[in-house]
Amino acid sequence: MLSPLTQREAVLSSKIEGTQATVDEVLEYEAGLDFDAEKTKDIQEIVNYRKTLIMATEAVAQRPLSLNLLRQMHAVLMDGVRGANRTPGEFRREQNWIGSAGCPIEQASFVPPSPLQLLDYLQAWEAYLTVNDVDVLVQCAVVHAQFELIHPFKDSNGRIGRLLIPLFLYQKRALGSPMFYLSDYLERHREEYYARLQAISRDGDWSGWIAFFLDAVASQALTNAERVRATLALYEEMKRRIAELTRSQHAIAVLDTLFDRPIFQSNDFVQRSRIPKQSALPSLRSLREAGILQVLRESSGRRSGVLAFRDLLNCAEGRKVL
Repeated sequence: MLSPLTQREAVLSSKIEGTQATVDEVLEYEAGLDFDAEKTKDIQEIVNYRKTLIMATEAVAQRPLSLNLLRQMHAVLMDGVRGANRTPGEFRREQNWIGSAGCPIEQASFVPPSPLQLLDYLQAWEAYLTVNDVDVLVQCAVVHAQFELIHPFKDSNGRIGRLLIPLFLYQKRALGSPMFYLSDYLERHREEYYARLQAISRDGDWSGWIAFFLDAVASQALTNAERVRATLALYEEMKRRIAELTRSQHAIAVLDTLFDRPIFQSNDFVQRSRIPKQSALPSLRSLREAGILQVLRESSGRRSGVLAFRDLLNCAEGRKVL
């Protein structure tokens, strides 16, 4: 049930960095639909983001966040995508800066620490991860901002920094699982987000940044709660409807498989649901006829059809996407 929400975070965090793809496009790609080369590159960046989150979640369940895990996350995130030549999995060895395209360092809006100082800053940051500060959310705000200001990689610091938010809260047991995402809020307040980070570097304004971060957490928590309630309500509604439509002993398995992956090939559905094919395919047909499933690609010969559970996608997005 968490898969569409995780996909949404991957899309939104990548969108902040300029990647242009939607949740439904990513799911359609994974279900076997074709896209042009540029769109495929965008989608692969989002797929890598999700892989990074899954890998890091499994790691943090066993051991604390560390510089070594940070490098592993970066390597997965950058694997085979644009910018993959920019030393994936390695901290930068060159001075970088942020500013308008092509500007010299003298005109940069932000210059992170020199590579000669980088390891000292990173080791201090790593040590702070283990501290129990006055408040876990305030500490999370500091952890995220410090990482972004250190800017340890040549590329994708923003995405790694946003991944650190739920992972840190999970490590501190403020979350039962690292599924609290801020990219929705940060995308909608992008200019203020960057301005608040810059104000730390320029003016030492930690209070303004922490207030912004806490507002983001409060606002996003309310939005997330609304989406979870809507998703649970949809689940209960579909439990009843699918049982009535299919009259099958496998109705709950059908339901759970749809909520696990809302865009899928029919053959893949049979394998994941572990429902006998002679039961699964008639159930899918009944849901298509009832309008619960939308056909994205008809089956043809050996090529499996692609179907979409539109209501779940729309629920996860908070708007109509299909």
